[in-house]
Formats: sequence, structure tokens, C-alpha cells
Amino acid sequence: MFQLFSRTLNQAPFVYIIHAVSVFMSVPSTRYAQVLAWLDQHLVRRLYSDRVRRLILQSFPFWFASVVVGLVAVGYEKLFEWAEHTSFRWLAHEPLLAFAVTPLAFLASWALVQRWAPAARGSGIPQVMAGIELSNPVHHHRTGYLLSLRVAVVKVLSSVALLLGGGVIGREGPTIQIAAAIFRAINRLQPAGWPQLSRQIALVTGGAAGLAAAFNTPLGGIVFVVEELTQLHLARFRMAVFSAVIVAGLTAQSLLGSYLYLGFPKVTAHAGWFLATVALVAVLCGLAGALFAKTLLWLNAYRRRFTTFGQQAGWVLACGLVLAALVYAVGPEGMGTGKPIINRLLFQNDGQTPWYLFPVRFAGMALSYSSGGAGGVFATSLSAGAVLGDALCRLGSVPLADRNLLVLVSMVSFLTGVVRSPFTAAILVLEMTDRHSAIFQLLLSGMMAQAVASVVDPHSFYEHLKASFLRETLAQEAPLAAGPAARPGRIQRGDRPTQSRAAGASCTATGLR
Repeated sequence: MFQLFSRTLNQAPFVYIIHAVSVFMSVPSTRYAQVLAWLDQHLVRRLYSDRVRRLILQSFPFWFASVVVGLVAVGYEKLFEWAEHTSFRWLAHEPLLAFAVTPLAFLASWALVQRWAPAARGSGIPQVMAGIELSNPVHHHRTGYLLSLRVAVVKVLSSVALLLGGGVIGREGPTIQIAAAIFRAINRLQPAGWPQLSRQIALVTGGAAGLAAAFNTPLGGIVFVVEELTQLHLARFRMAVFSAVIVAGLTAQSLLGSYLYLGFPKVTAHAGWFLATVALVAVLCGLAGALFAKTLLWLNAYRRRFTTFGQQAGWVLACGLVLAALVYAVGPEGMGTGKPIINRLLFQNDGQTPWYLFPVRFAGMALSYSSGGAGGVFATSLSAGAVLGDALCRLGSVPLADRNLLVLVSMVSFLTGVVRSPFTAAILVLEMTDRHSAIFQLLLSGMMAQAVASVVDPHSFYEHLKASFLRETLAQEAPLAAGPAARPGRIQRGDRPTQSRAAGASCTATGLR
């Protein structure tokens, strides 16, 4: 397993990018200030009025951060693809290896997080949400626990280790946390007197740029910010978010080309009585997504009873062994991100997908996430929803020609049930497939799923985890102030104390570790 880590580091371009950012961050702030002053004096000041000059100086660091995020997102995607294909190859070569490789990979992924960056575990989106809430004059110096470059590096290594062993995880949530960490790091370098955006807006903008670069979905990144990451008024950060999404997306496209995450499936957008079928599938998949989120919360709460290192390592190994048994029984479709499954259902659906694939994927996601390593639930939730939607179509004898629409509806609905962001889910799937004719059906399914999921739990999975990370971060020893950007008394424009939407119910409901 550690040989695989070494090979990973040798093959991963993103490692050099993150290293370059780390080196850049190690340059004294005076040197960075000199570079910015030179640009201002010899370029910006000569060409623009004072008002435009201030806007450019304020935006330039975020443009630079967006380019870095685009490069890192592409490198991370390539590394994830390599890790997933490697896991498929060793499983095809010798399926019995699952009982050794999977538990060891789970253990290595968890150990990296446990030893170097506890806040790197899990998805990454709750950490960004908590970091945004802590980005106020009183607590902003604590956000490094959640969103430092060290956390970003551990996030990448831990998630790749988990995927190499067959973990059922995605990279989209981790990409958002990594992007927010990069934006935070570059924003902290701004010298005193330089026109600045607030720390909150830096993290919000980083999260949007990360999602847009990860999925090639710029509108999804913008909607995600408005719907999930923050309650700030759009007018306070719209230009920063829009420009960051555009720059990060164009950077990614310059390397990958113009592409769709899922291609162009053939979709017949029925109306009339067929909408009743759409609504029924949306309700069932939204309910399944909400129950999946409750399962993750329960597993993580149960895991808290294991307090010693040996007990926790035993839990991680047990999760790996159970997943190994599932993978050995069902093959490669029981592991990985699930994107190949979605592509098969949308483009080569023969109606023969085994009925047990959904419970296997459901269990695999729960085991992978509760192991304590790094890994997201965005992509895996989409694949689980696609499998469940196809199963419902076969149960209801829906013709193959009409199944693609219901598969897309089920993807939106299951993801909405987990994260409670119906418009983000609908826009993401729309941009992944370019099926604008189905936009109303996708939006309807997201709203229906949101309604039924709210009955199961009024708070989203991410809100519960955000409350836990807030408590965990505030319980850490306060770091010493380091430089002007880290002084507690320095208030950046737009910083305001905020309050969690789930601060009451969520704090008592979980306490995940």
C-alpha cells in the first residue's frame, strides 16, 4: 500500500501544484507586498481610474487563486481516475486481494487523517460551512484547523488511499474544501492597506470555484453558494463568486477541453400524467437519500463509543473487511465513485442491472464515510440515485426509452435527500447532461425530494456535521496570531459574526468525530 502511495506521488501533477502554493505561501509577506506594489505602480495605476484600480487590486488575488484551484482540481481529477482504474485492475486480477488491500487502505486513509489533520476527514463541505461561520473578528484565527494547506494535502492523500482500496467515495466535496483552503491561504497574504474582500467571502468564493472546476458546472457552483454555503446576501459576494467560477472553470477547460461530466443522454421530457411517475420516483428517492443521511449520522454517533486508538483502528478495519466482502461478491460495481454505473444506465441500459446493487452501494458509501478517512458523498449519491431509479423503473415496467428521464430525476432526488439543496442538485445534473428540455422535471423532483426529506429530518446532513466541526474547532487551543492577516483585532471589510442555522438541534443531535 505504501508503495502505491509513492507511485501516486510520482504520477500526480497536483502534488507539484500544491507544493508550489506552499512555497509561495512561505515567501515573506513583504516580498509578496513588493510584487503587488510593482503591479500596481507599473501596470494598474497607469491604465485605470482610481475606482477601477481599486476593484482590480481587490480582485487580483482571487483571480490568481481561481487559476490555482482550476489546476489543482484537474490534477486531483486525474489522480482520482488513476486510483479508481487501479482498484478495478487489482480486483479483476485477483478478487481475493480485496480482503487484504481494502482494510489496509481504509486503515492508511484513517491514519493519515488521525495523525496529521483530523479536519480532513469526510466530505469537506461541512468544514467550509463551519469555516465561513468562524470567519469573524473573534474566531477567524481558528479557521486554520479546518482549512489550512496542510489539511488540503492530507485530504488528497487520504481520499486517494481510500479509493485505491475500493472505497465508495467522491472527490467533489474534498475539492471544495481544498479550494477554500487555497483561497484562505492567498487571502491571508494580503498586506495591510491593500483593498480586500472579507474572509467569509474568500471562503464562499473558493467553495464555488471548487465545485465549478470539479464538475465543470459553473451555474451549479453559483447556486450551491447561495443555497448551501452561506446566508450572506448575494449582493455582497456576487462579483467575486462569478469571476472566480469563470476563471477556475476556464482554467480547467483549458486543460481538459470543453466536456460534459456525463455526456448527452437521450431524454424524452414527458409531461401530463407522466409527471405523476416523476413525482413518485422523486418522493421515494428523496426518502432514500434522507434515510442514508440518517444512517451516516447514526454510524458516526455509534463510532464515538470507541475512544482508544486500538478500538478506533479495529472499527476502521472492520469497515474495510465488510466492504471487501461486498466487493468480492458483486465485483467492481460495488466500489469506486459510481460514475461508470451512471454512464452505463444512461447510454447502454439493457435492463439487467441486478436488484441488489443499490443496497450494496448504499452500504459501501456508509462504510467508506464512517471509516474516518477523507471522501465525499456528492458523486456517490448521484450514482446511488441512478441505480435506485433504474430499479424502480424495472419494478414499474417503464419502457427503456423513458427510463433516462427517471434516472436523472432519481439522481437529483437522492442527492437532495442527502444534502437538502434541491436547486443545486437539479442545476448540477442539468449541466452534467445538457438536457435543458428536462429542466422543469428536474426542478420538480428536487422540490418533492426536499419536502419528503424534511419530514425525516428538518436539518441537512451537512448542517449536522457543521455544528460538530464548530464545536470541535472551538475546543482546540487557540493558535497564536501570526502576522497582520492573523491578528484578531484586524477586521476585514464585510466580516460579521454569524449564527448556525442548526446551532440548536444539530449540536445536540450529533457530535460526530
